[in-house]
Amino acid sequence: MKRHQVTIIDIAKELNLSKSTVSRALTGHKSVKPETRQAVLELAEKLDYQRNMLAISLITKKTNTIGIIVPEFKSSYFPTAIIGAQEVASKAGYTTVICQSDERYETEVANTRVMLANQVDGVLVSITKETLNYDHLKIFQRKGIPIVFFNRVCDEMEVPKVIVDDYDGAYRAVNYLIESGRKRIAHLAGPFSLKISEKRINGYKAALRKHNVPYDEELLISYDLNIEKVKIYVTHLLNLDNPPDAIFAVNDPTAIETIQVIRKRGLRVPEDIAVVGFSNDFVSGLIDPPLTTVSQPVREIGRTAAQLLIDQINREVADWKTIIKVLKTELVVRKSS
Repeated sequence: MKRHQVTIIDIAKELNLSKSTVSRALTGHKSVKPETRQAVLELAEKLDYQRNMLAISLITKKTNTIGIIVPEFKSSYFPTAIIGAQEVASKAGYTTVICQSDERYETEVANTRVMLANQVDGVLVSITKETLNYDHLKIFQRKGIPIVFFNRVCDEMEVPKVIVDDYDGAYRAVNYLIESGRKRIAHLAGPFSLKISEKRINGYKAALRKHNVPYDEELLISYDLNIEKVKIYVTHLLNLDNPPDAIFAVNDPTAIETIQVIRKRGLRVPEDIAVVGFSNDFVSGLIDPPLTTVSQPVREIGRTAAQLLIDQINREVADWKTIIKVLKTELVVRKSS
């Protein structure tokens, strides 16, 4: 059976209309009579007509598609941010192409090629923990394709960015632990290659300084976010001659794994060691004990990033604006602290 894609020509012949009338009816043009438009729409649905987006893009120079590149799907953070971005994109008439990089630089580079091949009108990006070279992302700028970073950003590129106040979130988490009576607070930090790790480390240190708590470098461990290594680092902290009485983790998956390691050692959370995370992942309120964490407005991050991107798409390149949106965090106190 020969494959046939229904076109406006088929609809026009069936209804004895011109191609231009059918085209205007499908796009809601005011010059078409309501009864004619209704007949066109009903037949289009009956014949399962699909608009030829490739042909339209050749005329308009737009695909009405935006790309989203994220580093991982292991936590609920990036799926939730994508949902927020898609809400805004869909309302504005855009579809999305989504790629995840599995925390690998090479995969991220390949993902940018996918976006270019799909001729996206713009791209939202959160970089991997390995990304130190940004040439593959600068290609978008050179081609006049707007790019917006969110969560994990590139400081080298003067483009819109959406972040949270990581410094303040970490500061408030550690400040809370100290005011709750904790004296030796360890920090399982992310890799130094990520700005979010650096800012959370600085917030951790600032809270210690405020309360005149000496900074002990053996209590700060930066790791590559490979969750399988958490057991090694937490075990190391517990084996110290003077172990911590609290652990502040760079994110919720790290904090949750930390709780499991502590409990397997026969210690109690929070009685022996308090644990605080960062992000407020969906599972964080369901574990035992529920995790105290720094909540980020993740869905709003996605919405804001998508809106900034669409604003850029609708501007001439000369009018692009470098906007940095910093959203607030909130400390959610649960039973792990």
